[in-house]
Amino acid sequence: MMHGSEDRSRIIKEKAGELGFLACGIARAGLLSEEAPRLEKWLRAGKQGTMAYMERHFDLRLDPGKLVPGAKSVISLAYNYWTPEQQTDPEAPRVSRYAFGRDYHKVLRERLAPLMEMITDRFGDLAMRAFVDSGPVLEKAWAQRAGIGWVGKHTNVIRKGEGSWWFLCELITDLELMPDLPATDHCGTCRRCIDACPTDAITPYSVDASRCISYLTIELKGAIPSEFKDRMDGWVFGCDVCQEVCPWNRFARPHQEPDFGPNRELMDMSAKEWHHMTEAVFQRVFNGSAVKRTKFVGLRRNIDMLLEGAPGDE
Repeated sequence: MMHGSEDRSRIIKEKAGELGFLACGIARAGLLSEEAPRLEKWLRAGKQGTMAYMERHFDLRLDPGKLVPGAKSVISLAYNYWTPEQQTDPEAPRVSRYAFGRDYHKVLRERLAPLMEMITDRFGDLAMRAFVDSGPVLEKAWAQRAGIGWVGKHTNVIRKGEGSWWFLCELITDLELMPDLPATDHCGTCRRCIDACPTDAITPYSVDASRCISYLTIELKGAIPSEFKDRMDGWVFGCDVCQEVCPWNRFARPHQEPDFGPNRELMDMSAKEWHHMTEAVFQRVFNGSAVKRTKFVGLRRNIDMLLEGAPGDE
C-alpha cells in the first residue's frame, strides 16, 4: 500500500505513542544555518570547557545529510523520566533524577528499535540512523524545529503542559515525511533558572558548561576548581536546580517506565554511607546506571569535595 508523507508521519507518531514516547515531532532535514554562528561563538568563548569533542565535526552537527546521505527528515522524540521520589536522607549527596534508574542510553535504544523496525517494514528499504544523546547531533535545535518544545533560557527543551523532565533522541532518515511547525518560545520575562543556578552558569539561552555543576561532576576529569568548592549545592552527579525552579515543570507527570524506577539502595543511602563509599559499593549500587559514566574516581572526587565544605562529618 502506498502512503503519502502525511500518512507516514501519522503512522510513525502513533507507533511512537504506543512505545511510550511522550512526544514525536518531525522536521525537514537541512542545514541548521541559524545555529551555526551561535555554536561557533559558544566554542570560541571556551564555554565547552574540556569537552573537546564539542569542537570536532562542526559541519556534521549542522548538516544531517552528512550523517545520513540524502536525509530528508529528522524525527525527534521525547521520553519522560520525571519522578516525585527523592533520596531518603536529605543530607546525602545528591544525584540528578535522570540517573535514579537504569542508564537511559540503553533504555531509549531498546524503545527505538521496534519503531525503526516498523518504519522499515511499512515503508521499505531506506537509510536511517538513531541517536540517543550520541553523535554530533544538535538534538535541542531539532526538537524545537520538530515542534517538540522550545529551548528555554536554561537551554533545556520545554514543552507546554509537560515541562522539561524528559530525554531527547532522534531518527535521521531519507524517508519523506510531513514536517511539523516549529515550537515557539514561552519563557517570557522569567529568569528563575538564571537566578537559581548555584554557580552562575546560565545566561539567557546559554550555559557556560565550564561552570555548570553537571559538567563539573561528570564531564570534567581533573580537579574541580576551588572557586566552586562551596557552590556545589550538595550535588555529586548532575544537577537539577534549573529544572526544579522552572514554572513549566509544575505540569510534570510521573513516568511510566519500569527501567527508570529508582534504585532503592541508591535512594536509601545515608550521608555517612556515601562519605565512606568504596569502589566495591560503587560497582554494586551503580551497576547499569548512568552514574558509571563518572567512574568511581570521579564520584569519589565529587564526594570528597563536598566533605571539604562540611567539616565534622564522620
